[in-house]
Amino acid sequence: MKAEIITIGDEILIGQIVDSNSAFIGKELNKIGVDVLQITSIQDDEEHILTSLKEASQRAQIIIVTGGLGPTKDDITKKTFCKYFNDELVLNEQVLQNVEELFRKYVKDPISDLNRGQAYIPSKAQALFNQFGTAPGMWIEQDDVVYISLPGVPFEMKALMQNQVLGKLQERFKRPYIIHKTVLTYGMGESTIAEKIEDWEDQLPSFIKLAYLPSLGRVRLRLSARGENEQLLLDELENQLEKLHQLIGDIIKGYEGEGSLEEQIAQKFIEKGLSLTTAESCTGGRIASQLTAVSGASKFFKGGLVTYETATKNYVLGISQEIIDTYSVVSAEITKEMAVKAKALFRTDYAIATTGNAGPTKGDSDAEIGTVFIAIATPSGVEVFENHLGKQREKVTEKAVYKALGLILDEVNK
Repeated sequence: MKAEIITIGDEILIGQIVDSNSAFIGKELNKIGVDVLQITSIQDDEEHILTSLKEASQRAQIIIVTGGLGPTKDDITKKTFCKYFNDELVLNEQVLQNVEELFRKYVKDPISDLNRGQAYIPSKAQALFNQFGTAPGMWIEQDDVVYISLPGVPFEMKALMQNQVLGKLQERFKRPYIIHKTVLTYGMGESTIAEKIEDWEDQLPSFIKLAYLPSLGRVRLRLSARGENEQLLLDELENQLEKLHQLIGDIIKGYEGEGSLEEQIAQKFIEKGLSLTTAESCTGGRIASQLTAVSGASKFFKGGLVTYETATKNYVLGISQEIIDTYSVVSAEITKEMAVKAKALFRTDYAIATTGNAGPTKGDSDAEIGTVFIAIATPSGVEVFENHLGKQREKVTEKAVYKALGLILDEVNK
């Protein structure tokens, strides 16, 4: 079952707003076994709308259009639908009652003719009642293709999709099961992972596809299974995931939907009644920022320091100048001192510390650009990890953040 999404509005094309509607619709359609072939953004212009509808109907059985349903003259979707379907606008009494009821309940200004005009829809359309706005959705079927028009206001569109459109599509079409399982990995690049799992990937059943979704510091591996037997798909996905864990289990930190890396850290620390602090140099407070973005972080995260300048490591953390002069600020020894001193200062169970050369220059150290040391202080000791994360400053920093978060999660899981 194939679908296309068409978004109407100049505001999208000029970058005034971001098209979040298509992402939501695509995700919801996929949940019920419908593939989205194409997403198109067009001007609020009759010629573009007509052309897009005609082209989409040659590829897909479901066409969902958002936008262009407002009461003003620049919103022409309904009139253009009439031209496309050789139809005319007629008053829908139920829609009019809905519009009038909305005004009675929520709007102080008197209802205008423009607002009443929202109750006119193509005669061939089935109205989809909008509980949050005056623009109704529309459902039209022609030549075995379903055309659905939805308002562009996100919360109105979402309510119509969830409460009406998805159910009607499930009744109208027979669809396969599509099941996704997305593995979260941290600390290894896409190409390295691909090499390690190449044989496993080559032997995947034909009904399971693998996609790599890389970003700085982490790679998501999405397994998508498609077929008529849901239980068979679930069983085979579990079988393949077990094999994947045998190959790269050391970098797998969970599954999408089970919580981000920092959410898993928060959960573990809170469950065990443990506390955490940070002392950051090259990561500039980003580790603390990631942790405190989690709701309830104050239950385990006690605070952190950004000792970015060399001197602050001395007079804030109390690391002796002699150690700094002996080893330089980008070293295992200094990172270890930072973690130990921060743990003692904040009186926590654990501490994370980072130092490194993110570039573009070496600063106060001779360590090569891309070199990052991460120290994890625990109730039983401290361990330091040396990393070489490339040459580009932003990539080095981001990779270091996720590497540190992965290490602390591994440590608290022991």
